[in-house]
Amino acid sequence: MSEPAERPGRASLALLAEGLARNIAAGARIAFFLRVSWLDLRATPGHFVTLVAFNLATWVAVSAARVGFQGELDPTALWLYLATVPLVLFAALTVATLYGRREITLLLAVGLIASDPVFALAGLALQRLPLGLGLGALLYGAFFVWLWLAALRALAVCAGTRRPQFYQGALVVSGMLALLLVVFPSTDVWVQPPAGEAPPGLASERLFHLQGELIERRLAAIEPGRAGRPELFFVGYAPDGSQGVFGREMRFVKRLFDERFGTRGHSIALVNGETTLEEFPLATATNLGRALARVAGQMNPDEDALFLYVSAHGDESYRLAAEQRPLVLGGLTPTALARMLQDAGIKWKIVVVSACFSGGYIEPLRGADTLVITAAAANRHSFGCRTGNDFTYFGGALFRDALSRTHSFRDAFAIARGLIESQERSERLTPSLPQISVGAAIAARLGALEAAAR
Repeated sequence: MSEPAERPGRASLALLAEGLARNIAAGARIAFFLRVSWLDLRATPGHFVTLVAFNLATWVAVSAARVGFQGELDPTALWLYLATVPLVLFAALTVATLYGRREITLLLAVGLIASDPVFALAGLALQRLPLGLGLGALLYGAFFVWLWLAALRALAVCAGTRRPQFYQGALVVSGMLALLLVVFPSTDVWVQPPAGEAPPGLASERLFHLQGELIERRLAAIEPGRAGRPELFFVGYAPDGSQGVFGREMRFVKRLFDERFGTRGHSIALVNGETTLEEFPLATATNLGRALARVAGQMNPDEDALFLYVSAHGDESYRLAAEQRPLVLGGLTPTALARMLQDAGIKWKIVVVSACFSGGYIEPLRGADTLVITAAAANRHSFGCRTGNDFTYFGGALFRDALSRTHSFRDAFAIARGLIESQERSERLTPSLPQISVGAAIAARLGALEAAAR
C-alpha cells in the first residue's frame, strides 16, 4: 500500500525550514570566508521572511543573555529592528540596478543578512571576554571591520566582482552598514522593570529574614589580624542595585583581594541587586558602619590597613546612589563616609571610590594616613556602567588590568589612568580625569603593606 501524500502546508514548512538551514549555513561560510556560491542560498520571498524572523529571534535572545535575562522586552526596539528590513531591500535593489540585474535583488538581500546570527553570537562572546580597555577597543574595531568585509563578500558572492559595478555596490553596502551601526548600538531590546514595580526578591519573606542572618554571619567570619605582620582588610560597598555591573565588579574585586592580596578571612562585601540577595549582605549605610566597626575591632591598628572599595552612580552633589527596591535607602556622602571611618578608628586606609564626580571625596577623606583614589574629578563623569557590562571602565582598568599584575597601588593607578585615557580618547568622551591623593605617612607605609601582600 502506498504512503498517503504529505499535506501541502506541511511540505511548504519543510521547504522553508530546509531553506533557512541552508541560508544560515551559507551565511556562516560567507562570514568565515569559506568556499560558497550563490547557488547555496535560497532566495524566495518566503525564505527571506523566514530568515528575517530567525534573525530577529536570535537578536532578542542574545540581547536577553547580555543582560542576564533580566528586565522585560521593549516592543519599540522590535519595530525599530523591522524598520531596517526595507533598508536592506532598498540597498539590494540599488546594487542590483547598478549591475543591471534586478532579478538578483532578493538574492542580495538574503546574502546580506544570512550571516547576522554569526555576528550576533560573536558580539555576545566578545562582550563576555575579560578584556582590558586597550585590547577591548582593538577587538571591537576588528569586529566591525570583519562585519564590513563579510558584507562585501556577500556582495561578491551574490552579484559578482564586475568592475566598476562592484565598487559602486560596495559603497551602497557600506552606507547601509553605517546607518545600521548608528541605530543599533543605542537600542536595547531588554529594559529594566519600571521604577514603581517592587522586585519579588527582597519582598519575599524568606529573603527578607535571610538578610539579617547573612550580615551576622559575614561579620562573624572576619578574623583578627596576626601581630607582627602587616595585613590588609577589605570592605566593599556597592549600594546601587539598579544595574548588575556594580555587583559583578564587586564580586571580582573581593575575589582578587582574597586570592592575590591575602584578605581571605579579613574581607566583607556589601552589595545591592536583585540577584545577589542570597550571596551578599545589603549595602546600606547601617551595614557599612557595622562592617567598618567589626573590621576595626579585628585589626592591629598600628600594623594593618583597610582597603575600602566603593562603587555606584554618583551625582554632582557627590551623593552615591543607593537602590534596593522596595526599600528606601539613603545615599552615601563624602562627609558621612569620613565620619564612619573616624568613628571606627581605623588608622591606615586605602579608599577607592568609583562613581561620577567621585573626586568630591578627595578633600573630606584626605589625611596623612590615607591613600584616596577616585574614578573621576569632582566635576567629571566616569563611564562604563552600562547594563550587561562586567566592569565599569575604571573598575576594569584598576582591578582587572592593573592590580592583576602589580601589588603597588600607586603603580596600578598610573596604569589604569593611562588605559582609561586611551579608551575615552578612542570613544571621544570627555576625560574623566581619575584622581589620587597619597598622605605623607601612608606613602612610607605602603611598601611594607605591598610586600606583605606579595
